[in-house]
Amino acid sequence: MKFKTFAEYLDELEETSSRIEITKILARLISEVDLDETDKAIYMLLGRLVPQYDELVFNIAEKLMIQVIADSCSKDANEVRQEYKNIGDLGDVAEKFSKGSRSGTEKDLDIADVYGMLYKVAEEDGEGSVEKKVKGLSELLQNLDPLSARFVARIPIGKLRLGFSDKTVLDALSWMEAGDKSRSRELEKAYFVTPDVGSLAKKVKEVGIKNASKKVRPQIGIPILPMLPQRLKSPKEMIAKMGTVAIEPKLDGLRILIHFKRGKNGFVKAYTRNLNETSWMFPELDKLSEVTNAKELILDTEAVGVEEDRKKLANFQTTMSRRRKHRIEESAKSVPISFYVFDVLLFDGENMMDKTYLQRREKLESVFNKKHNVFNVVDNEVTDKPGVIEEQEKEKVSEGLEGIIVKKVDSKYVPGRTGWRWVKMKEAEEQVGKLSDTIDCVVMGYTRGKGKRASFGLGQFLAGVRDGDSIKTITKVGTGLTDKQFKEMAKRLKGIVARKKPKNYEVHKDLEPDFWVDPELVVELAADEITKSPNHTAGFALRFPRLIRFRDDKSKDQATTLAEVKQILIS
Repeated sequence: MKFKTFAEYLDELEETSSRIEITKILARLISEVDLDETDKAIYMLLGRLVPQYDELVFNIAEKLMIQVIADSCSKDANEVRQEYKNIGDLGDVAEKFSKGSRSGTEKDLDIADVYGMLYKVAEEDGEGSVEKKVKGLSELLQNLDPLSARFVARIPIGKLRLGFSDKTVLDALSWMEAGDKSRSRELEKAYFVTPDVGSLAKKVKEVGIKNASKKVRPQIGIPILPMLPQRLKSPKEMIAKMGTVAIEPKLDGLRILIHFKRGKNGFVKAYTRNLNETSWMFPELDKLSEVTNAKELILDTEAVGVEEDRKKLANFQTTMSRRRKHRIEESAKSVPISFYVFDVLLFDGENMMDKTYLQRREKLESVFNKKHNVFNVVDNEVTDKPGVIEEQEKEKVSEGLEGIIVKKVDSKYVPGRTGWRWVKMKEAEEQVGKLSDTIDCVVMGYTRGKGKRASFGLGQFLAGVRDGDSIKTITKVGTGLTDKQFKEMAKRLKGIVARKKPKNYEVHKDLEPDFWVDPELVVELAADEITKSPNHTAGFALRFPRLIRFRDDKSKDQATTLAEVKQILIS
């Protein structure tokens, strides 16, 4: 497909707000692109060049893109900068200047051509790489028509954002083959194990949904979306729904899936639940080869900091201090990490995901050949008695842990939050108010501060929950923050300010903030209760919301859903 035609599809998608219409447009587009360019087209639709878990990044800031546009159109950078201030979108700036500077320089490039040129730019590294990136992008823009320039200019700076995610692409693949979304769940199961929507789309075009989705197995180096617990309050209900269960402690750490491969081309990788590869955070992982004889492993773990002076487990925020690369050596010394291992998904080529909990647990017990304070298999207790669950929950809370996770002993490892296979029961009354659980919300915008808060640059922030690809408001938070939290929140939000309301936000006009922000920050909120609301687009509001912590381990796609809010309400 010619990139000019692809850009026309992007324009149509940008102008469409209806979720179902977006799905239909995507289905039509995917059906029309050539097989060999399907994955490339999907990645660019999502504003990237590779699967979400891949480490390839452009490292192009807006300041650099201004220079790129200036060079491509023979304009002064100050003129481009001023136009950006007026328009507020570098893509629109690139399109405007392109219209006035084109003189037969355009080439009839196809999707693969543009993708290849962008990929080459992203790969540039080392001495002189900045100049090479600017030159490469400038030449690319010169070869594009104005509409194409609009969208290509947005991709390197992460501003394409057409208002849909991988999930909508899965819906579109179903629509392409079945004429509706009935096959989406089938595709989602495959995607959860190998979350590469571009590759999956290409496979669907080759062999159809049924064949593309069957016998998908875990692969070393490709992260699996983690299995997540449902919520239940009553131990009696847990036993009624799940039968015999295993009880494990719920730790306040960072969920990490460890991928280990021994040998000449071996590696150890660590993936967070939002698919980021973070092995650089954990130099302790190098010790894994010393404590196991396995050749290949995928382990589900909780990485928890240890406060050496008090010989106790650190809280989540202390553990997350590791996120600063330039201080990692210092952080590793001050806050050592232990990995609490609770599941094994792959062992020496054997897919363990289809095994029962007890079978996986038996295999897990054989993973480590010696004890080591960095790797610990979590304790568990098997029972069919509600009273034992109650006792374990009280015991773990008294030990300073978050509570317990209850797991069905005959259940497989199923990514996502489905069924009554895992259930969390966490005692949080003293910390977070009357709700039985906290809610992970996406910060959508903020208002200016008044009085004392004027110095923070923040008065309150607007937060929402997911409903499909849409984000709907559920609360405004302006109390319950310490001065330190106000300052930290303001600093984070100023770095992600959006020039206009993101397309997938649904906000009542009376709740619109002074500043919109891109959906990049997830926060954990507590509240006294959930009430019905005529103004919040989620249909519910949090009463007396309070900020518990920043969830840097989660992307917007891991935020709480509206369906989960309803489940909390009735549980």
